[in-house]
Amino acid sequence: MLTSFKRAFTALAVLVATALTALPAAADPALWVIRDEDSTVYLLGTVHVLKPDTVWRTPAIDAALAETDDVAALRPLVARYGVDRENPLSGKLTADQKARLDAAAAAMGSSGAALEPMRPWLAALQLSMGPLTRAGYDPASGVESKLKAAAREAGKPIRTLESLEQQIGFFADLPPAVELAFLLSTLDEMDEGPSMLDALVAAWSAGDVEALDAMMVAELAADYPALHEALLVRRNRTWAGQIQTLLAGDGVSVIAVGAAHLVGDDSVQVQLAALGVTVERLAD
Repeated sequence: MLTSFKRAFTALAVLVATALTALPAAADPALWVIRDEDSTVYLLGTVHVLKPDTVWRTPAIDAALAETDDVAALRPLVARYGVDRENPLSGKLTADQKARLDAAAAAMGSSGAALEPMRPWLAALQLSMGPLTRAGYDPASGVESKLKAAAREAGKPIRTLESLEQQIGFFADLPPAVELAFLLSTLDEMDEGPSMLDALVAAWSAGDVEALDAMMVAELAADYPALHEALLVRRNRTWAGQIQTLLAGDGVSVIAVGAAHLVGDDSVQVQLAALGVTVERLAD
């Protein structure tokens, strides 16, 4: 079983790395809606990488969309915050840890030398994605990628709740000991990544928010409260404030965020309720 530490980073990892066996025949991801006199905001929890043949669009999601170049921008940020040529990765590892890193890199067709300039968090992301892509997952098939393409095709504006630099900062600002623990956890458990993501996608596609809470949020909150606060709670609170401001205008918006942000006791919906904003889950 993957630790809650590893679970915490799996969803974030695919942000940067940019026919499930358990997938039900008809996927039905959870969708919420907020309405006032002149505004409607839909909230959709997402999975950032999916297999290309995963079907997740529902009539409700299509209806919400009807009402309403990141990779190039990401590269210089990864180079700025994820590369440290003055302090090579091997210098932060014991001989045993370096041997494990070399073996893991070789298994994905790379080498330890290729990872040498990377900070531990970036090396961990690179290694995490290897087993997922071999299992058939593809960032280009993720929900956000598909939604952006649909919005661009329809000529609809695309806005973000956070900048790419802010998202990279959640990794780059990790304390050195936590950053190294992330890499070592990845080395310990990288082969389990596909089965864990299978389970997450199955719960997400079924709209099973209780299972998502158990797998993605509850363990993190119990075992790593500081990370839970930094990665989820503070961001959810900030986003709730932005959504409240959005409601002060008019029109229809669709907001897609990682599924972990829409489950649990500190979810975006809970933060909105604290601001007096009512959120309703749409029926199937």
